[in-house]
Amino acid sequence: MTAPRLNARSEAVKRQRIVQDREDRIDLEIVVDAGNASERARGWYDYLQGAVKFPFKARCVGQQASSPLKLGQEVQVLGLADSEACAHEIKVTIQWATGALAVPLSQLEGIEIADQPRQAIADWHYWVARGYEY
Repeated sequence: MTAPRLNARSEAVKRQRIVQDREDRIDLEIVVDAGNASERARGWYDYLQGAVKFPFKARCVGQQASSPLKLGQEVQVLGLADSEACAHEIKVTIQWATGALAVPLSQLEGIEIADQPRQAIADWHYWVARGYEY
């Protein structure tokens, strides 16, 4: 496997300690045999598609310039955005006033969801917090 690239958020990476069982799950189940960014993106997409049951209720835990969500705002997550929209980061489609809207999964946490989807979402949050990129 080709190692994921690290992004420029070195301060955030320093604060997120390595969790070995999570690193092992990511390496052995999610991006196993991924030789490039496209294959890592596909691995994440497939993992989340299989582990997370849609729809579910979520809360915004981090604001991003590319998203209109505010901290603490609750939304209904309808599903993963199409794979093209997830080419650089995982996005989910939420119910929005004007219809469906794709937002980064990294800014959401599930509310009252089962352990498996909670773990899968936490795996993605960990990947992002560690500064990994496809």
